[in-house]
Amino acid sequence: MAPASPTLRVAIDTGGTFTDCVWIEGGRVRMLKVFSTPADPSRAIACAIAKTGLPRAKLLLLHGTTVGTNTLLERKGARVALVTTEGFEDAIEIGRQARPRLYDFFFDRVEPLVPAELRFGVRERTDSEGRVLVRPDPAALKELVREVARRRPQALAVSLLFSFANPENERAVAAALRRLRLPISISHILLPEFREYERASTVVVNAYLQPILERYLGNLERRIRKGAGARRSAGSARIFVMQSSGGITSLASAAREPVRTLLSGPAGGVLGAAALARSSGFDRIISFDMGGTSTDVALVEGEPAASNEAEVAGLPVRVPMLDIHTVGAGGGSVARFDAAGALRVGPESAGAEPGPICYGRGLEPTVTDANLLLGRLRPERFLGGSFKLHTARTRRTVEKWLRRNRSRLPLEQFAAGVVRVVNAGMEKAVRVVSIERGYDPRDFTLVAFGGAGAMHACELARALGIPRVLVPAMPGALSALGILRSNGVKDYSRTVFWTVSGKLPQKRLEAEFAELERAAGLDFVRERWPGSIAFQRSADLRYRGQGYELNVPLTPRLLGDFHAQHRRRYGYSHPEREVEIVTVRLHASIPSPAAAALRMPPDRISANPPARASALERAPVWFEGKLRSAAICERSQLDPRRRYAGPAVIAEYSATTVVPPGMRFHVDQSGNLLIRCR
Repeated sequence: MAPASPTLRVAIDTGGTFTDCVWIEGGRVRMLKVFSTPADPSRAIACAIAKTGLPRAKLLLLHGTTVGTNTLLERKGARVALVTTEGFEDAIEIGRQARPRLYDFFFDRVEPLVPAELRFGVRERTDSEGRVLVRPDPAALKELVREVARRRPQALAVSLLFSFANPENERAVAAALRRLRLPISISHILLPEFREYERASTVVVNAYLQPILERYLGNLERRIRKGAGARRSAGSARIFVMQSSGGITSLASAAREPVRTLLSGPAGGVLGAAALARSSGFDRIISFDMGGTSTDVALVEGEPAASNEAEVAGLPVRVPMLDIHTVGAGGGSVARFDAAGALRVGPESAGAEPGPICYGRGLEPTVTDANLLLGRLRPERFLGGSFKLHTARTRRTVEKWLRRNRSRLPLEQFAAGVVRVVNAGMEKAVRVVSIERGYDPRDFTLVAFGGAGAMHACELARALGIPRVLVPAMPGALSALGILRSNGVKDYSRTVFWTVSGKLPQKRLEAEFAELERAAGLDFVRERWPGSIAFQRSADLRYRGQGYELNVPLTPRLLGDFHAQHRRRYGYSHPEREVEIVTVRLHASIPSPAAAALRMPPDRISANPPARASALERAPVWFEGKLRSAAICERSQLDPRRRYAGPAVIAEYSATTVVPPGMRFHVDQSGNLLIRCR
């Protein structure tokens, strides 16, 4: 089952500003950052691979991508035709009739991805028990194919009523549509679950992304195998893609089911944050990933939890995703004054092209520029000194920008305002995943990573009362490190609707899970995965008559666990009532051989070997409107046996950590930087 080659695992995380590359070589975790190429992200990846000098013939590339997310957010996907049961063509637009703001009669609804002229109904019917009542007429299917072809779609989505109970009619419709030779997403394959609106929405999103991801991943595969430009190689590198659930899948599977990659990059960061925080003895964390374009936050208790219900860009998506909340705030977020003269930051980003002013090309002030003007970002220490930031250009350009906007704010006061505004947006995001869900952030550790996370984390922690901040090793590439140690994962589900009264239907459960496990085994073998498969069984349960379910791990105590979980979630339970097993779920995984990368000695998880501890320099840095003398050092200079006090600016290859006055910090036994905020 194990492939003869490749043997070198390399993880790539493509961000808005930088593309991060992480691999293990000579027993040490290595890291490389290159500027992203938004027009074609595969160019930056090929460039990074070329710079590593690794032989392509032995390469196993694990890739976290934002292509699917950006395509959906920017509405730049394929032209999709939706085929559904006659009479249900407009269900995707009607939705759930849930008003996002109860008393706002003028809100803008999220438009469906499929316009009315591309929705087609088929005269067919399967009932809720799976009995076929009306079969599609072959002549009508031929006419349907001709009509769909006339509308010139780029991808197809098929979602018929109750196809999860019996897919016979859906198979017939899909077989007819395959004559068009277009990418096709079929609901009983992608999501054999009930709730017609959510299922259709998920299938449509998949179809909307499919041509774009197929093209992108195909380009990436060709670039990696042949090398950039004129360089060519006979290498046979294999590519795997990170999923939103926190596991990797094959390139072919990701191209076929791109809806599973919507939170591809951020998922790796949550996994890496949880693993490195555990090594320092912290199981309850709030991960804070601030990159160039966005900030992703997640609350983790023990292992990162995946949800089977999510909303992306206002559209329901029912595939397993880690519970991550994203806001448009990053190092590249652009500052502006609104019509009333108030300072705003983001969600627009300078990205990698043109980038912040201090990178040499940008013309609008960003969060990164503000940190440079406040002295928190050291121009000579950026990217380990390999790229010097343009301080004089930044001051000149921002002053001109302020004059154009008729602002009399002093430069440093404006920069401090930018930082305060972006912090307020990120503070709100942390509140969403903690306080608004009944958690007290004071009981958690804030794990800061991403290129800009550690510059803002301490001020966020102070505002929220969080007692400590942990900055892991390689913070600017932690998402790639998390991807590197991710398991191979596949998720399966099927809606069953069984009523249970006192005793579990063990034989029926075993039969359903045995079928799902056989499918998982075949899929892993087809994709040549090495290792043995671990299965996690669970089921969605509810009291008969309820509208929504709770997911509960499958054990002999399933019903008792459901009653207890219902009581924890809602404050009550009814053990005497009938229970419905609505959907059975299987999580199949193969452990990653690189999981040990996060258990290496701390000096081996770094971009460079540690330097000898030495006296710290000092320089003026702005804090709370005052210029303070702060310690300036490389992270590798910190002596693990010593305790230090802020203010301090701690630079390293992938990120910069800012410690405000009054806080203390040290490097712990795992090589993580631990900052006490109170």
